[in-house]
Amino acid sequence: MALPSQLLRAIDEKIARCEMNSLTRAAAKLSDNYRAQNSPKGGFMPLEIDRLAYIAVRMPATFSAVTSVLAEVQRLMPGNKMTSVLDLGAGPGTASWAAAETFHELHQITLIERDNPLIQTGKSIAAASEDIALKNATWVNADLRTVSSFPTHDLVICSYALNELDHETARKVMERAWSATRLVLVVIEPGTMSGFHLIRRLREDVINFGGHLIAPCPHMKACPMSVDDWCHFSQRLNRTAVHRHLKMGHLSYENEKFSYIAVSKTPIQPAQARVIRHPLRRPGHTQMQLCSTEGLQTLTVTRSDKTNWRRVKKTNWGDVW
Repeated sequence: MALPSQLLRAIDEKIARCEMNSLTRAAAKLSDNYRAQNSPKGGFMPLEIDRLAYIAVRMPATFSAVTSVLAEVQRLMPGNKMTSVLDLGAGPGTASWAAAETFHELHQITLIERDNPLIQTGKSIAAASEDIALKNATWVNADLRTVSSFPTHDLVICSYALNELDHETARKVMERAWSATRLVLVVIEPGTMSGFHLIRRLREDVINFGGHLIAPCPHMKACPMSVDDWCHFSQRLNRTAVHRHLKMGHLSYENEKFSYIAVSKTPIQPAQARVIRHPLRRPGHTQMQLCSTEGLQTLTVTRSDKTNWRRVKKTNWGDVW
């Protein structure tokens, strides 16, 4: 997956004015904090160099994860038109860029973010877009923890934001987000044990609210994942030369791992099973780990199974089966 050309140019223009060594140090600190699951104090990025490092190395990764999830929502709910999106804990507007890229019928975007300098960064990036909804988006400087209610929108997205809160506060924000949802609520967190444990808790809550799971789960039963395991997925992102330099990497890509739930206000027909690990491919057979309507299963497809053999060769981690 690659970034939209307007977003890529906007990021490049923002970081072109920076001294590269300072930006590299800020990017390294950001990456270390992300791996250690340490959020900036108070959720804010105090320095301009920190915000520029974020849009250079984390915004592309987050965009790829959100776009992957929204594409799955669109695939499983093709008849639903998303005309408005509410982006909660929006940061520089990453999820809104992904929504605009996925749902071309969007004409209203509202973003809520508590870090005002990050809002200004997001506004300047959005100004480079050719999408009218992004250019004319409504930005609200507010803390998710203290907003008593959110305005209703077709699609509500909370991306990489609730993990910055304690679990009980995150659950309260989730309840208000669900109340603001007309069609679909999407919550995405890092693909870590702690990220998944939060998603798992929120999954239980939203089922109790009356939600209908779209993805990744193929059922509404209790999550069958063991307590020492976690459900997560991966999206490959193309790296630019600058991105490689800042991440001190040599590969032309990176893989962003994430956990998520997508929930509908109305019943839908979910997938019967989803691949939850990389398929294990051998010359005469492929073995897949599935989460299905019957719980966790291991499925082996052999070359003699002509129909499924053709299917399994094109099936990857995160795909439905």
